[in-house]
Amino acid sequence: MAEKKQKDCYVSCEEMRKLNENLISLNQRLVNAEQIKSNFISNISNEILNPFTSILGLSKNILEVKKEDWKKVITMVAMIHSEAFNLDFQLKNIFAAARIEAGEVLPEISNIDIKGLILDIIDSFKYEAHKKTIRLQYKFSTTDKNRQYYFQCDSEKIRLILSNLLSNAIKFSKDKGAIIINTRIKNDEMICSVQDFGEGISRENQQIIYNRFNRSDSGIETTFRGHGLGLSINKAMIEILHGKIEFKTSTGNGTKFTVSLPKLEGESEGITLDGNELLF
Repeated sequence: MAEKKQKDCYVSCEEMRKLNENLISLNQRLVNAEQIKSNFISNISNEILNPFTSILGLSKNILEVKKEDWKKVITMVAMIHSEAFNLDFQLKNIFAAARIEAGEVLPEISNIDIKGLILDIIDSFKYEAHKKTIRLQYKFSTTDKNRQYYFQCDSEKIRLILSNLLSNAIKFSKDKGAIIINTRIKNDEMICSVQDFGEGISRENQQIIYNRFNRSDSGIETTFRGHGLGLSINKAMIEILHGKIEFKTSTGNGTKFTVSLPKLEGESEGITLDGNELLF
């Protein structure tokens, strides 16, 4: 009887110990989650408020420009466009991250004019590239004998994925450099690479570039200036599309990201001409 009581007491103590460990672990996760939320709100607030402040200030300056100084308006309008473009881009990433966290992201299949879509993405970043005198080079190939450019996938997600990669490439390219965007459709797979010739990614940062909110000390810092949001969104979106993302980098010589996406099976909702317009 004494041995049974001793055994029961041991089991009870062991259960309490495990329960205590679980509570400690849970509490630590809650603390970490709260810290991440706090950092996210603080950092994102700056990314939203700063462009708004610039846009408002520049708009006010335009209203006060005298006729003889009208040429100044062109410069200020260009700056407003740049700030508004970056703000729009950042908000799209924020909303995408929120949908991913809520588990509300599913593939929306359409027949995409891939060449037209990517040319449209490149065109939207031309001004950002022009500010650093960066050349954007685009190459496209297909194994289809009829030069078929259509590919069945999710145009909205492809647009965000490639926009994040192109934004990073511009950000970390050297002035007067070049960026090469290469796309090919082979059988039932689309392969797209974005290559820059900037500083590359350090070995330490290679381990964290897909982690949300991590801040890099050098090299790639994603579209949110080190928040780790753009590339983490890319990885999540690509997994939803059953694809994969890889990168090769060399310190001082740049980085090349390659995205491979399979043709999605299922009923297409229509034809996408440039990633924005869906024809039924």
